[in-house]
Amino acid sequence: MLYTIAAILLVLWILGFIVFKVSGALLHLLLIVAIVVGLVQLFRGRRK
Repeated sequence: MLYTIAAILLVLWILGFIVFKVSGALLHLLLIVAIVVGLVQLFRGRRK
């Protein structure tokens, strides 16, 4: 679930940065959120 959210945020950031040529705080915030979510999932691991 968190990997999906991180992937979506990363894709949105890349699209916004490359396709729309809009550089702003929101795009970088999306990248940071994607990285944080990915790290949380990595450190948390799979718990059942």
